[in-house]
Amino acid sequence: MSQELVCFSCGSKNSYGERVGRRDECLQCRADLHCCKNCRFYDSTAYNECRETSADVVREKEESNFCDFYEPGLGQHQTSQRDSLLAQAEALFGKKGE
Repeated sequence: MSQELVCFSCGSKNSYGERVGRRDECLQCRADLHCCKNCRFYDSTAYNECRETSADVVREKEESNFCDFYEPGLGQHQTSQRDSLLAQAEALFGKKGE
């Protein structure tokens, strides 16, 4: 059964089988897929940028790692929500410096 993962780097969809391998790369931009920024637990506002409290600290969020708690995310994280809210605020109040 094939599943899809949206790349954190370029936004393209990648298919994978049972699980994402540690060496799997995005077919479009060649970014690592088994990384924090593609994990469902990734949250830029959480402690260590991870909602999984038992996970080891990973410094390089965009590089492949050995985290046992990795689960493919849906490609929408706090950073994209932040960007969306910022865009809404700019639309309402105008850009800073204007």
